[in-house]
Amino acid sequence: MTNPSRRPDWNALPLPELFDALARADAERAIAAALAEDLGDAGDVTTAACFGDDARGRARIVSRAEGVLAGVRVAEMVAARAGLSFRVLVEDGSPIGRGTPVAAVEGPLRALLSHERTMLNFLTLLSGNATLAAQFVAAVRGTRARICDTRKTVPGLRTLQKYATRCGGATLHRIGLFDGVILKDNHLAAFAGISLAGRVRAAAERARSLAPVAFIECEVDDLSQLDALLSLERGVLDLILLDNMDAGMLTEAVRRRDRAQAAVELEASGGVRLDTVRRIASSGVERISVGAITHSAGALDLGLDLEIDVPAIDVPPIDVPRDHPR
Repeated sequence: MTNPSRRPDWNALPLPELFDALARADAERAIAAALAEDLGDAGDVTTAACFGDDARGRARIVSRAEGVLAGVRVAEMVAARAGLSFRVLVEDGSPIGRGTPVAAVEGPLRALLSHERTMLNFLTLLSGNATLAAQFVAAVRGTRARICDTRKTVPGLRTLQKYATRCGGATLHRIGLFDGVILKDNHLAAFAGISLAGRVRAAAERARSLAPVAFIECEVDDLSQLDALLSLERGVLDLILLDNMDAGMLTEAVRRRDRAQAAVELEASGGVRLDTVRRIASSGVERISVGAITHSAGALDLGLDLEIDVPAIDVPPIDVPRDHPR
C-alpha cells in the first residue's frame, strides 16, 4: 500500500502519473494474488486440454455497455506477465459505448485464455467504480460541490479503486489512516471533561506532531457542534464533516460557516444517492463523500472476443469397445 511520508496532490496529477505514483505497486501485488487463486499449481487445465503449445490467438476486449473506462493499464500489466502483446485502444477515464473495443491482445492462445478472466475482473470492477463516480459528478455539475470517495473499498484494492474514481471525475479523499485525520465521536471520547472545541484543538495539535497529514477534519451531528468548531481559531481545522444532515440543516450549516469562518470547507456525508445528491449539493457545501462509488458500484460489462479461428489440439480417435452402448 502506498504510504508516502509526504502526500502528493493526488487530484492534480494526470491519470497516467496518478496510476504510476499511487496504484501501480498495489496493482502488481493484486495481480499476483488474483493469478495465484485462479491458476493454482496445475494452471488452466481446460485450455491445456483443448489447445497445443503452438496455438496462437488474437482478440479484442470490447465493452458490452456504456460507461467510463478504468483499469486498462492493469489489464496491460496482466498481459505482460503472460507474455502477451497488448495494445491500448482507449485510455482510462474515457467514455465508452456498447461495442467499443478498448484493447487488442495477441499471443500464445493458452496464455491469452488463462489470463482472460483476470484482465476482465479488474476492468469490469474498476470501470464500474469509474462509471458510478461519473454519474454522481454529472448529477452535481453546476454547483460548487465535489464528489469525494471514501475508505469503503475492497480490502487490498484501495488505491486501484481510488484511481478508478478519479477516472470518473471524483476527488480523492484521504488514501488511508496515515495521510489525513478525521475526528469522530469515538476518537474524541478519549478527551473526557474537555469542551468539544478543546478536544478537537488538542487532537489536531497531536496529529500534526505525529505526521505530515494533508488535512484535519472533524465530524459533527448537529448545528450546535458545528458552532463550537467554528469558534476555533483559524488553522486548527481544514474541514468539517456534516453527518446525516437534511437539506435544510446543510443550508443553515453553510450560512453559519460563511458568517463565522469561510476558510473551513464543509463536507456532507450520509444518505447520498443519485436521487438525493443534487439536493445536497444545492445547499452550498464544497464536498460530498459517497461510499457507494466504491462499495456498491455494479461491474461494467466487458468481454474478450477472439478474432480468428485457432486449431484445437490434435486428439486421437477414441477406440470405443464393440459392446459399448453408443
